[in-house]
Amino acid sequence: MLKECPAHGYFRQESCPSCGQPGRFLMNDRELDHLGRVLTGVLRHFPEKYGLQMDERGWIALPALVQAIGTQHRGYHWLRPHHLVAIAESDPKGRYEVREDRIRATYGHTVEVALDLPTENIPDELFFPVTPAEASLVLEVGLKPTDRRRVHLSRTAEDARAAGTVRTPEPVILSIDAKGARREGLVIMQAGRTVFLVDQVPAGYLRRHAPDPAPH
Repeated sequence: MLKECPAHGYFRQESCPSCGQPGRFLMNDRELDHLGRVLTGVLRHFPEKYGLQMDERGWIALPALVQAIGTQHRGYHWLRPHHLVAIAESDPKGRYEVREDRIRATYGHTVEVALDLPTENIPDELFFPVTPAEASLVLEVGLKPTDRRRVHLSRTAEDARAAGTVRTPEPVILSIDAKGARREGLVIMQAGRTVFLVDQVPAGYLRRHAPDPAPH
């Protein structure tokens, strides 16, 4: 469920993790899950299905989005902009960004957007999962986008492994020399809390990740 603490903001559990107070109820788990799916679809893939148009940076006005969702899904007659702000600000992956009365997805787009995301304080090493069948080819030719507009890199090997298990039970984790790539002019943007975007990664900056040996 989604709640709001007057002192510490939005949270997704029974009580505020900072002060333990029950907070104000905003929506149940079913509504949170469904609205999250709607937000993902509209902000990443098909704004036109809801009669909306995002600007070149991926922004959509919150009042217009609330009205469009209420029109498409009659059960959300109670929806207000602060409900979508709550979803965005409490999202554990940082998939959304809110500025004033606008909202956008920070990554995962299949529509063309010119994201102006932070390019500073990028980790020296980032990670990407591939299937065992893909590993040798990717190491030879580099990383390029497939079903998305940009390559999505992960902050840690564990994050990459979690993302990779969607496609294969035992993903091969590649390590990206982000420091070297940026030194040579490759632009890497931080999108979510654990996700970084890049147009492509040449093969010279890739290697197989060697996990730490298990303790005896």
